[in-house]
Order: sequence, then structure tokens, then C-alpha cells
Amino acid sequence: MHKKFNITGLCLPEKHYMVDISDRLRAIKAYIDEGSYFSINCARQYGKTTTLHALTHFLAEEYLVISLDFQSLGHASFQDEHTFSRTFAEYLLRELELSGLGTFPDFIQQMDLLKTKIEAKDHSFVLFHLFGHITAICKAAPKPILLIIDEVDSASNNQVFLDFLSQLRHSYLEREKRSMPAFQSVILAGVYDVQRLQMKLRPQTDHKANSPWNIAAEIHVDFSFSQQNIAQMLEAYENDCHTGMDIPAAAQLIYDYTSGYPFLVSSICKQADEEIAASAGFLDKASSWNREGILLAVRRLIAERNTLFESLNAKLDSYPELNRILYALLFVGKDIPYNTDNEAIALASMLGFVTNRDGNVAIANRIFETRLYNRFLSAEELQEDAIYKASLWDKNQFILHGRLNMRLVLERFASHFHEIYGDSSEAFLEECGRKLFLLYLRPIINGKGNYYVESRTRNMGRTDIIVDYCGEQFVIETKIWRGKEYHSRGEQQIIGYLDDYQIKKGYLLSFSFNKKKSIGVQEFVIDGKTVIEALVYKFRLSGTFSGSCFQRISGISCLIRRR
Repeated sequence: MHKKFNITGLCLPEKHYMVDISDRLRAIKAYIDEGSYFSINCARQYGKTTTLHALTHFLAEEYLVISLDFQSLGHASFQDEHTFSRTFAEYLLRELELSGLGTFPDFIQQMDLLKTKIEAKDHSFVLFHLFGHITAICKAAPKPILLIIDEVDSASNNQVFLDFLSQLRHSYLEREKRSMPAFQSVILAGVYDVQRLQMKLRPQTDHKANSPWNIAAEIHVDFSFSQQNIAQMLEAYENDCHTGMDIPAAAQLIYDYTSGYPFLVSSICKQADEEIAASAGFLDKASSWNREGILLAVRRLIAERNTLFESLNAKLDSYPELNRILYALLFVGKDIPYNTDNEAIALASMLGFVTNRDGNVAIANRIFETRLYNRFLSAEELQEDAIYKASLWDKNQFILHGRLNMRLVLERFASHFHEIYGDSSEAFLEECGRKLFLLYLRPIINGKGNYYVESRTRNMGRTDIIVDYCGEQFVIETKIWRGKEYHSRGEQQIIGYLDDYQIKKGYLLSFSFNKKKSIGVQEFVIDGKTVIEALVYKFRLSGTFSGSCFQRISGISCLIRRR
């Protein structure tokens, strides 16, 4: 049977192409061997459930693994302490009976005692009694018991769940202090950090010091895919399908766009395997795995509706502060310190939308970044902007024989910009110019090209907009003209970017406050590289101010840091 790339539910090695997660399993086992209790918090569709399933089999010889899923428990199961204790006992007993360890008399006896208690329907049976039985079962068990509880988020807003955590904590401490029998290890898995969930139920003055899960070990296990992981998965696919793909190049390109987010990686691969070869211009699977085919898969992924993107949009709608932070990252170019005491940053990090890059908040990957740009640029007010309407009018003139004429794009943008904004009296920053150019560019390449704003190149430099269109790559730097010396540095900077991307032609989009500068497009050669520059006139900032404020340019919010 031909394996497939899977993006829904559990991944199984016999049915799906998967990365090798044995290193991850060994790293988690080290914490279990130490007897640690800990949480595994992963963003949605990040491979958590697949990892826990694989872990169950990986540890089967050495541990008795009891894997529970709180999503299978209804809301009524958490209505009070007795109901939860009885339901949890039933669930635990069912899994113990399936363990295949029914030949150990003491173990069977303790399970029978718990079963009798459940069948008695004694309403005095609460967490204290439940954990008494658990202690006895752990003592009689022929192997150390590992308890895994997946989807603990399902119990997040219940006091009884916090009381359950307190009992786990007490059991752990008694094991450490008095060598009382207890679970060897407990893993609580979900999207949200259990310690942050319980904060909702505790008074503000009390929750930080009294977290019932404060015995949890900090674990350092990376659930994302490396470029090498992706290459290994593609190699298994190539052994079956013989497409002739350049595996290192394909793995690098997929990683560049996803930063190893498992769902995004698998989605691109699934598109290339199942859909792209059937698209116009792609003759077979061999052509769907080249650069153009993978970029088409990226475009389709960015455009589709799926639960991951819906979750992103829902959180942005629900948390205005998160919306503001991501907007500032994308359009203001502002460094925001990565501080998990900031609830919006902590939330975005837990959900996998942002990451810690050198101490600052960064969008987690290019696909999220482009999706967010599209969200902000698709705002209803922007669709009424004159530059956007000009793009809709112009867009059919820029493509000739399947190639994008970026020089003409810059020429037309410069002309429209001068007409629309050149005499405006409002303040302006470099980020506003970039936003307006993206607003103009997006309808032109929509459906055929990808764009992203690259914040770093291989040598850690900064650049602006990268456009991939039908296999051709364009590097565009946006700058404000601040004199010849500054401009000369900008020219050298883009030459460095072209070296990084190994291309011969680059583009500068310069906004000038000097009316004496000649607007228009010019072309020059530096160090064997061609640079095409579009220079447009813009009003000058005036006055002396302090602080920061929001200004509007034709309906577009721009954060202005005035001096």
C-alpha cells in the first residue's frame, strides 16, 4: 500500500510518511526515568498526539503506560469531586485491564478492590479515596506506571481539575519524602500550559505562589522538524515514488517557509504529492517537487481555510493586544522583547504563532507571516485605498510570457504614489511605504506568486520584500532617502543581499523628502550586479515631538515615532 502524507489525526509509520522522532522519544524517556512529572505543551497540529502514541509503544517493555484522553470525558464528568473521582477510576481501571498484566495476583487484587468501590456507587468516594487506591495499585504493579493525560485543556476551567492536580502534587511529594508508592511519572499534554490555565481560577494575589503543578519539571524537547528531519521523510518518499527530486533543495525550501511546523510541512508535501502534479503546467510528480511546484503548494496552503488558520484568526479577534503586537512586528519593524510575563506574548508563543529570536518576538514562520500580511492588507478600509484600486486597474500589464516585469511594477507604483500621496501633509515612515507597496503588489502576483518580508539573511543582515513568481525571485529593499552617504550604504546593502540570494538583479524603492530629487526609475551596475531604483517624492516630516502616536495615510494605520 502506498503511504501518504497525513495532516489529520494520528500519524502511523506503516501508513504515513513521517520524520524519525526516535531522538525526541529518547529525550522524553530521560525525564521519565528520572521520575519527573511534567507538561508537554504544543501548538495545534504540532505532532503531540503522534508523539504520545509512539511513546506508549517505545516504553512498553519497561513501563506500564496508562494513556488517557480528557477529551473523551464529557462536561458532566467534572461537575463535582465524587463524579470526577468515580469517572477517572473507571477510565483508569479500563486501561489497567487492557494492560495484559492479569497474571500478577496482588495487582489483580488491587484492581478488583477499585472495581468494587466503583460498583458500590458510594457518594463519599472522592479524590482522597481515589488516590489511596492509586497508591496501592502502584505498589502492586509489576512495572513502574507512567500516566499520560492528553487534552488536559478540556478540564481547564474546573476547580475539581485543580484539586486533582493538587492530589498528584501531594502524591509526588510523598514519594520523594517518604518513598510512598506513586506514579513513576505523569505527563499532562495539551496546547495550553496547565500552570497558566489554573490562573483563571485563582485570586490574583494567590495563584502564582500556589500552583498545584509547581512540581512539574521544565523539559526541553523540540517538537518542530529540522531540515534534516524533512529530508529524511522526503528520502523515504523518494524511495517509493522515484521522482528524481533534489532532496536537500526541496527540504531546504520547505523548511524556509515553515520553520519546521509539522502541520505546515506535511500540508506542503501532501499538496505536492497529491494535487500539484494534476495542476496546469505540471506533467507529473517529478515536476511537482521542483521549486515551482513546491511554491505553488505554499500558495495553495496560504490561501486555504483550515483549522490552524481559523484558530489564528479567532485569537487575533479575541485578543486586541495580540493583534497589536503582530501588527507592530509586521509593519512597524519594531523590536519587541520576548517576555512571557506579557500575557499576549505568552499566548501567541503557546499557540505557536511567535517564537523567541535572539530575545525578541518574531513571527514563527513565513507562512504565518504571509497569512497575517494578507489579513491586515485585506482589511475593508484598505480595499478602498486609491493605490489598491490603481493596482487592480494596472495588474494585467505586468506579466509577459509568464514572467513578472518588476521594473514596470516599480515604475507604475512610483507614478501612482506621486499622484496620490506626493502632496499629502500627513506624517510618513518607511514602514508606511512598504505597506503601500505591498498593497499595490498583492493583486498583481495573487494566485501566481508568493511574497514575504525577510527579516534576516544568512549573514544576519536585514532586507525587505522577497517575491517568488513562477520560479523567479525578486529582492526589493524599501528605503527613505536620507542623503547620498546613507543612500550609498543602502546600495551596498542590497548588493550584499543579492550575493546571499545568488541572484544578479535587485530593486530599490526609495522615498525622498527632497523636491529637488528627480523622481522615476533608473538602472545602474555595482560589482557586476544590476540595481533598479524607483525614487518617489514624499512630504517631509516637520516639527518636534516626543512619544508616539497613530497617524493615518488614506485609511492605513502607521505607528509614527516622532523625534
